[in-house]
Amino acid sequence: MRLLVVGAGATGGYFGGRLAAAGRDVTFLIRPKRAAEIAKNGFVIVDPKGETRIEPKIVTADKLGGVYDLVLISVKAYSLAAALDDIAPAIGPNTLILPVLNGLKHFDTLSERFGGDRVIGSFCKINARLDDHGRIIQMSPLHDMIYGEYDGSHTPRMAAIDAFFKGAGFDARLSDDVGRELWEKWVLLASLGAANCLMRGSIGDIIARPGGQSFIEALLGEVSAVATAHGKAPNPTYLEATRKLLTTSGSPMTASMYRDLVKGLPVENDEILDDLLDRAGSVGIKTPYLHLAAINLGIYAARRLAE
Repeated sequence: MRLLVVGAGATGGYFGGRLAAAGRDVTFLIRPKRAAEIAKNGFVIVDPKGETRIEPKIVTADKLGGVYDLVLISVKAYSLAAALDDIAPAIGPNTLILPVLNGLKHFDTLSERFGGDRVIGSFCKINARLDDHGRIIQMSPLHDMIYGEYDGSHTPRMAAIDAFFKGAGFDARLSDDVGRELWEKWVLLASLGAANCLMRGSIGDIIARPGGQSFIEALLGEVSAVATAHGKAPNPTYLEATRKLLTTSGSPMTASMYRDLVKGLPVENDEILDDLLDRAGSVGIKTPYLHLAAINLGIYAARRLAE
């Protein structure tokens, strides 16, 4: 199987790098700036056990040739539109697309452009970042890749993807209910991101204030209600684990969206909060806290764009 990884940041670089190190046929489609950074400093993954240096196959959009069996898309959601034209030459009649972006909006975008039958239900869980030298830093043991058919069936194409990912140095799992799991991840991301960004602090900061825990629990309840109304109620065990995660005293936990906000970078407000707010409205669910957070981030995004 030939894999094209679109983006070599913390997420795409980590999973694609692990696959390449395990001997899989992996090519990275990256921007010239990232290519120059890798040429200067190397392609390096740093985990608690040490460094892994990789000599990956790299291509820029103007040099992309031939089709691939699988395309792993790991760009930020606000960069997806620009990436669509870049990857078009790599999409053949049998190419499958496996996106690991946040939210669900990107599935509609990719399906409209390339056809819904080739877009695989998929997501990942990882806590990683790029350091000042472009090295990929794995900040916790979490490194999960999850994928599956929306109807839960076990098909030959999913068996092939599963075999390609297994044994590559991260936790790969074929899901029987990937649609529900995608919503569960969105519930966590939206609740965490909305809380951090609206209150401008970590989970521990929020919990330390009077009413902080009640606010987070109410926000989580709003987001969970949207998922439930769309037929994807979070598993009760998952929901309770999420509630504990978001109400842990002293927790330094923050969403990547909040960390981008603090740095003055673009944020995925449209894909994580605004789209969820639209889906809440479509089923008549009131989400006042989510609405406040979406307004707050929308103002930041508009001001940043204007400047």
